[in-house]
Amino acid sequence: MRKTICILPQKIGRGGPGSFHTRFAEVLSSRGYNLNHDALDPANTAILVIGGTRHIGLLREANRNGVRIVQRLNGMNWVHRQTRTGIKHFLRAEVNNWILKTIRGMADQIVYQSNFTQGWWTRKYGETKNPGRVIYNGVNLDLFNPVGAGSPPADRIRILLVEGNLGSGYEGGLDSAVQMAKLLSKRLTRPVELMVVGSVPANLQISYLGCGVDIIWKGLVKREAIPAIDRSAHLFFSSDINAACPNSVIEALACGLPVIGYDTGSLSELVNADCGAIARYGSDPWKLQKPDIHALADAAQQALINHDQKRVAARARSEERFNIDRIVDQYLRVLLDL
Repeated sequence: MRKTICILPQKIGRGGPGSFHTRFAEVLSSRGYNLNHDALDPANTAILVIGGTRHIGLLREANRNGVRIVQRLNGMNWVHRQTRTGIKHFLRAEVNNWILKTIRGMADQIVYQSNFTQGWWTRKYGETKNPGRVIYNGVNLDLFNPVGAGSPPADRIRILLVEGNLGSGYEGGLDSAVQMAKLLSKRLTRPVELMVVGSVPANLQISYLGCGVDIIWKGLVKREAIPAIDRSAHLFFSSDINAACPNSVIEALACGLPVIGYDTGSLSELVNADCGAIARYGSDPWKLQKPDIHALADAAQQALINHDQKRVAARARSEERFNIDRIVDQYLRVLLDL
């Protein structure tokens, strides 16, 4: 009999959780699983909560009915406590943290996106009734691959930054990218260009006019456009500080794009010296203190050495660790308690 798995919440939106939801559901459907978004469907074998859902009461009822609940956890909201993002954003972030924590306390099993994430939650709230396990995010290696449209320009170095939203306290990543590109352009014989994919407030874009760096503002793009964009760059800059397991990084690796970034969050778990370079932050990232831009530029230069070999190694890294089919296998073992 075909097993039924409920995935919550139904609407996740753009960004990492939405990308994971789409990929996970596609693989399960291709394997013959029934999927729904109804926690109380009597056919449910298990419920996968991607992050959190406001329907905590329904989860409790499903759990009383014997349905296994697994929560996929990323990090907590924290930037709003370090910088002013507005009262609405602050309250929304605090409520979402409470939801995540509440579901974590009642779930049968927790899947953390990285060792960094597991350590963070454990330090903050202690162990759960079950120890949980780490499963990294996965990528469709057929869709994200080094072959196809898009190639790096020969007359300049292109650095790519991909984030869903670079406002609401996350402007620092963009500024690091601009300052690093400016410093790198003084060190290299070819000019350095920055390509930014994601939502960037107009006033923030205007503030970089005349900054000394050529910036291509791509805005929000469809997911299917990302592989060609990844293939068109020399380096990918992971700008998110203390990220749980950024999908944009594993997508870049799958396209053969070397990755650079600061040594925060899970980045050192995803990227090694063969397929990129990681820079020391140089101060306290949890306080959003100014990072060491010179160390980041050093990392970029390092990643450009033996660049072709690093592109091959990036693809190999994704095949070894982030194949979505093998990631789904790991999730099924948790969901079905195998």
